[in-house]
Amino acid sequence: MMVKPTVSELLEKIGDNRYSLIIMASRRARQIAAGAEKLVDTDSTSPVTIAAEEIAAGKVKAVSDEEETKE
Repeated sequence: MMVKPTVSELLEKIGDNRYSLIIMASRRARQIAAGAEKLVDTDSTSPVTIAAEEIAAGKVKAVSDEEETKE
């Protein structure tokens, strides 16, 4: 079974930093699991898969800790 989007595709979107990808996907997946609205139309029910699809679609962007505390 092929997983879409691939890690390579996601890394292209965020700039080849695996650590940032994991942090971004896990934070977004937690938000989705807690009831946040999905930003993409998908049949998936897995928060991690939905988060990956959102990152691939450019709907989620990385925010630094400094930017996050300002909000």
